[in-house]
Amino acid sequence: ELQCFLGSFCLSGFLLGQEAVESAKGKYAHMLFKELFEDYSNALRPVEDTDKVLNVTLQITLSQIKDMDERNQILSAYLWIRQSWYDAYLKWDKDKYDGLDSIRIPSNLVWRPDIVLYNKADDDFSEPVNTNVVLRYDGKITWDAPAITKSSCVVDVSYFPFDSQQCNLTFGSWTYNGNQVDIINSLDSGDLSDFVEDVEWEIHGMPAVKNVITYGCCSEPYPDVTFTLILKRKSSFYIFNLLLPCILISFLAPLGFYLPADSGEKVSLGVTVLLALTVFQLMVAEIMPPSENVPLIGKYYIATMTMITASTALTIIIMNLHHCGSEAKPVPQWARVVILDYMSKIFFVYDVGENCTSPRREKEEEQKLEGDEGYQSRHTEVGSHLPSRNDDCDIKEKPNGNFNKSCGAHADINVRETVNCCSCYKMLIKNIEYIANCIRDHKANRAKGIEWKKVAKVMDRFFMWIFFIMVFFMSVLIIGKAA
Repeated sequence: ELQCFLGSFCLSGFLLGQEAVESAKGKYAHMLFKELFEDYSNALRPVEDTDKVLNVTLQITLSQIKDMDERNQILSAYLWIRQSWYDAYLKWDKDKYDGLDSIRIPSNLVWRPDIVLYNKADDDFSEPVNTNVVLRYDGKITWDAPAITKSSCVVDVSYFPFDSQQCNLTFGSWTYNGNQVDIINSLDSGDLSDFVEDVEWEIHGMPAVKNVITYGCCSEPYPDVTFTLILKRKSSFYIFNLLLPCILISFLAPLGFYLPADSGEKVSLGVTVLLALTVFQLMVAEIMPPSENVPLIGKYYIATMTMITASTALTIIIMNLHHCGSEAKPVPQWARVVILDYMSKIFFVYDVGENCTSPRREKEEEQKLEGDEGYQSRHTEVGSHLPSRNDDCDIKEKPNGNFNKSCGAHADINVRETVNCCSCYKMLIKNIEYIANCIRDHKANRAKGIEWKKVAKVMDRFFMWIFFIMVFFMSVLIIGKAA
């Protein structure tokens, strides 16, 4: 119990001592403040010699990227701006004030450099935030102020959405020239240690460069510090929402050649795909600045739309070939050799019942030859049978046109019946020949239409693979740009 009592007593004594020290420091701080600012003016540059340059050290800490407006080319960022300088009239001997080495006072009580953002793109020209400054005994003043800046940034969208941007933040004095206020970089780059990760942009650096520029209006030099913010776009969002749907839609375009010509949807598919890509193109155009540099994804859309337009035009031409009827000319010999004989085998285009070893066309020619031979043999039989009847008729008839008297009346009747039968046979043969010719012409016209349909089918397969290869290489090219 005695130890506990002694411990409590010591702790109480320590706390009372701390309160006494704080009270003493507060007393000396009030005394110091009253003496420092009794004859102090914050309107004039705090140097003992007006010809002496006042050095201002500048440090920028990037906390967050609030917005990157590509269309209006404006970068919104949240910064911490630290400025430090020496005030020749705000010094004291810390030993006279019980070791008090620093005080914190409102920034509007001291002189502040008028350092502003040169490439500011905001309508609000309000004063800086009046945060406190830290004043040290040797006259050094440190002013930390937060700021939300909107700066102009030249946006190059040539490789959107795989682009990188460089935005400059240029800080300098608005009225003081380099002979009065000089700006010094605190670091070789901006401070990114407290940066909050952005969902769209990656920070690859923020180098700082000091520039001394002489403007046309004045002969004095004007120094400034330019921080270059190097940004790399995170493209995952645009890949899954703009690029990947476009690639999938592009692969639908060659499939239009695979649709049967009689389905009536070949041209409709091409027009639908073209309209879908037009919608995506408008979405990209809304977020891009109106410049001469066409973004990479826009070039891909335009190339794909051109390809789909060409495929739709070719589909219309091929459909005309498919619907060639009996009025069309026969398939040219070169097309028969190149398209029907070679390309059909390369692209595995066969009619129903055909295969790669026994094409149907050869079978049809064989059947056609067999049918013609059978018809000729049957025609020969009928013709050979008919002259026998005529011979009977000639036997019954005298050369002078009189019938044999031995036949009598019965023979006269038989001769007339034989003559009538001969006429019937002749008429029947003529009708059979007419029907055979009609069937032969019909088969020839039908074969001609089938050949044109096969030509159209082979060309469909040919262009389908050509456009598949084009879409594949365009997709690989744009993905290669991303790498």
